[in-house]
Amino acid sequence: MCGIVGYIGRQDAAPVVLEGLTRLEHRGYDSAGVAVLGTRGIRVAKQAGRVRELTEVLPKRFAGTTGIGHTRWATHGPANDVNAHPHTDESGRVAVVHNGIIDNAAALRAELGDAGVTLVSDTDTEVLAHLVARSDADTLEGKVRDALAVVVGTYGLAVLHADFPDRIVAARNGSPLVVGVGDKEMYVASDLAAIVRHTTTVAMLDDGEMATVTSAGFTTVRHSDLASTGKTATQVDVDASAYDAGEHESYMRKEILEQPTTAQAVLRGRLDDRFGTAHLGGLDMDARDLRAVRRVKILGCGSAYYVGQMGAGLIEELARIPADAEAASEFRYRDPVIEPDTLYVAVSQSGETIDTLLAVQEVRRKGGRCVGLVNVVGSAIARECDGGIYLHAGPEVAVASTKALTNMFLGFALLALQLGRVRDLSIADGKRLVAGLERLPAQIEEVLATESELVEVAHVLAEAQSLFFIGRVRGFPVAREGAQKFKEISYRHAEAYQTSELKHGPLALIDPDVPTVALVPSDELTERNLGALHEIAARSGPLVVVTHADVDLGGIDARRVVVPRNEPELDPILLTIPLQLLAYHAAQHLGLDIDKPRNLAKSVTVE
Repeated sequence: MCGIVGYIGRQDAAPVVLEGLTRLEHRGYDSAGVAVLGTRGIRVAKQAGRVRELTEVLPKRFAGTTGIGHTRWATHGPANDVNAHPHTDESGRVAVVHNGIIDNAAALRAELGDAGVTLVSDTDTEVLAHLVARSDADTLEGKVRDALAVVVGTYGLAVLHADFPDRIVAARNGSPLVVGVGDKEMYVASDLAAIVRHTTTVAMLDDGEMATVTSAGFTTVRHSDLASTGKTATQVDVDASAYDAGEHESYMRKEILEQPTTAQAVLRGRLDDRFGTAHLGGLDMDARDLRAVRRVKILGCGSAYYVGQMGAGLIEELARIPADAEAASEFRYRDPVIEPDTLYVAVSQSGETIDTLLAVQEVRRKGGRCVGLVNVVGSAIARECDGGIYLHAGPEVAVASTKALTNMFLGFALLALQLGRVRDLSIADGKRLVAGLERLPAQIEEVLATESELVEVAHVLAEAQSLFFIGRVRGFPVAREGAQKFKEISYRHAEAYQTSELKHGPLALIDPDVPTVALVPSDELTERNLGALHEIAARSGPLVVVTHADVDLGGIDARRVVVPRNEPELDPILLTIPLQLLAYHAAQHLGLDIDKPRNLAKSVTVE
């Protein structure tokens, strides 16, 4: 979840690398650094802080047409100048940038120390520079191979060596890397966003693969034995402007407002009104395969886990198949029982979330069937799965997921509809849900149109040090997602609870300083939800109620947020949208960096 950029060609490398790093700051912004290889050898500039701060202090004479750079999200050691990447060996002839974690770094540091090497940083990455430098191999590829042969862990890395000034060597194992092809210039990056303004002709490295990149082109080999893998570049269909915030003050705001359009994109061509069903050809499962599914297990992390809970509820309601969601980060460590008639669904915006990828590999290792619900075509999870559903949300840059989460919900709705219609879901109910899905983009637009009414509510919530988000059944995962958004960008403590569970303990915390955001849709549980609101109001707890227009709060003193009604099964996503806006405006009111929340980063590629 750090950012890597490399360049080799005819231009000065530093400006190209720094521009790319700026576009990758959502992947790590504790510190930044760049190394260039020129006639004077390798020169490094790095420091704690943002890329713009590094740019301001870059030496004036920092020339070289080959360079690598990095934005860091701290794992080993604090965010300071010394721990910033690139890291070099003692001679300064090798420079390395690295994403991932070297699990045996402590043992390697001890061995290097015993051999007389002085390590200056707290990082695991520094050992790679020394290992490359100490290799006796005649080629840079051989030196990198020798270093990786003793390394245990995950990595996406790029290496410069003063003795091999015509190349960058990159290698991948568990952390994404892409090679970009230009006109007599080449690029390396951990995310297409860094290089899309220069090229859309790219090759995605696979795990266990190494690339040698020169200004004339690239070659790929297995880094275990340097045998050729013969990878070629392909053209990707991507709009560079999609990676810009444009007129918006933040990426998060841009992505919230894009949701009506992106919702249409994920539904387009997948709804069948005639038969009241959905068509998901990417699953690579026919009706017989779908009928053979006896259970669905959804795996995701963070917001993807919470929307997975929404999806599990949809599948149980519509298909009447037992379904549940589990945190992918815990899944493989409990030695799960993998059942042949269970469909496993991996959910990830980036398709590179390491915990989810490892969970998929555990399923596959034990013979299970796994499909992906991902946003990035060609990502690691997409390649690892047996089939899947692409989200078509477009690039999501803000750390806090909004439009991708909405499209995940819609992806689950499509899956639940298709599973239901090959079982006992009637054509009438199928048509009802198809019509509901078709209404959703316009209804999301309606919710967004009420933004100005939510600003004052958000400001009130921002002043609280602790909040509750509550909901029942369909509403509980919505509450969990609402609390997550509030925590990650406003830094206020927010806890989600089942409404029914308040009286079993948490009600003790309710007082005038602890607001509650309650999800109260017009459904079979409305009266039960209202009963809980009376309990909160009786204890002087401030209330914000996200509800439907026909719900009568019965005199309860509350700030009311009204969303349009859809079908009950689809209402959760409409209840989610105002929670995004509340979190956004709370963080804005507090003057926080909304796109880059402290201690977090986009695309979590370390365990």
